[in-house]
Amino acid sequence: MAGISIQKSSNTKNSDLLAEHFGDDFEWGVSTAAYQIEGAHDVHDKGASIWDHFTSTKGAIYKGHNGKIACDFYRRYNEDILLMKAMNIPNFRFSLSWTRILPSGTGKISSEGIAFYNRVIDFCLECGITPWVTLYHWDLPQALQEQGGWVNRDILGWFEEYVTVCSTYFGDRVKNWLVLNEPMVFTGAGYFLGVHAPGNKGLKNFLPAAHHAVLCQALGGRILRSIVPESNIGTSFSCSDIKPYSKRMADIKAAEKADALLNRFFIEPSLGMGYPLESLLKLKQIEKYQRPEDSQNCVFNFDFIGIQNYTREVVRHSYLVPYLQAKIVKATKRKVKTTLMDWEIYPKSIYNMIVKFNGYSKINKIIITENGAAFSDKLMDGEVHDPDRLAYFHRYLKQVKKAKDEGYEVSGYFAWTLIDNFEWAEGYYPRFGLVYVDFDSQKRIIKSSGKWFMEFLSEDKK
Repeated sequence: MAGISIQKSSNTKNSDLLAEHFGDDFEWGVSTAAYQIEGAHDVHDKGASIWDHFTSTKGAIYKGHNGKIACDFYRRYNEDILLMKAMNIPNFRFSLSWTRILPSGTGKISSEGIAFYNRVIDFCLECGITPWVTLYHWDLPQALQEQGGWVNRDILGWFEEYVTVCSTYFGDRVKNWLVLNEPMVFTGAGYFLGVHAPGNKGLKNFLPAAHHAVLCQALGGRILRSIVPESNIGTSFSCSDIKPYSKRMADIKAAEKADALLNRFFIEPSLGMGYPLESLLKLKQIEKYQRPEDSQNCVFNFDFIGIQNYTREVVRHSYLVPYLQAKIVKATKRKVKTTLMDWEIYPKSIYNMIVKFNGYSKINKIIITENGAAFSDKLMDGEVHDPDRLAYFHRYLKQVKKAKDEGYEVSGYFAWTLIDNFEWAEGYYPRFGLVYVDFDSQKRIIKSSGKWFMEFLSEDKK
């Protein structure tokens, strides 16, 4: 495998944590996203996405980084899939680039884009790796953004066309689908805070974008069910364990508001519960974007829900924060151990979120579709030792097992991520991969954590 370094691993087994302890039907895998790994931003007839556009905005991305080349997965997909096979990874979650398939967002279908994803899917299957496809992982076509993007209700028609194309061309081989990746993040960071693409700000952008995303996640599910009736359909939500800063009632109420927005706002409408506006009275303005039929059209019976947890957040009351009057207290200010993203390392958070989502009676199955950590990885003598990441995975997985042992539903775990990649506004600074990438040479080197996963998953095959 050219460009890949697999060296003899040290003994990284942990007898108290074996893959077989999670059960024979537990799904193990890794997750990635198209814009973060593919590169080839203008190859053939691919159109520009909002992230192609946003990364050209001065000051938007760490040191002006962009995803034009990224990990060059577009040209190196064989190499990376073979790497997964060598690492005993049985499931590969990746997203489709909307503009690689529909360069203008609607209309003409790119035969080159379809051919690329056919090659990726076919090679996964040839290697015994099951593809899990995410339809939307944040890279909206720029042509559609110029018409309002997620703020424009026409997004429902655009999204319907896109999902129909994907399910029609790939549904004969892809049986596991996720409709949206973390709608709270791409609407909150992209349409309220303006720190992610497309860089829009304010409630007037966030509320319609959020409502249309809720409608699209159900719409996408219905289209998949119609075209690929035997498919396993899910969608994924970012979630953080929310704790009040103190026992003061003001801080407790602030934490309740943060939880309603960050953890409940997108899942509850899909379950037929409506938006949690009793805790978010200032967001009742969302009702002006709703039509009578929307409450029912928000609902879809997903086969599974993907929860994506990395940390917990501690919240305090603040009059200065509009709408919520709630402020996250940064981990560094609390003097706790953190990752490179300034996220607290708090393994119990993943257990608490499994328990929380188990509290919804209408959820059929729960899969951890992302969990991982960024640290300052250094290449030394041809190897990358990352004991902090290895410890992070081990401690978080023990909490997943604890939840499973106690009878809570959790049916799979996908690590974020396979290879170091473009991490949105943070550029290439944070490295989350099980595999180190030298972005100059594109050489891949399995880290200590990756070797641990390789051995951990090999136990499951015995």
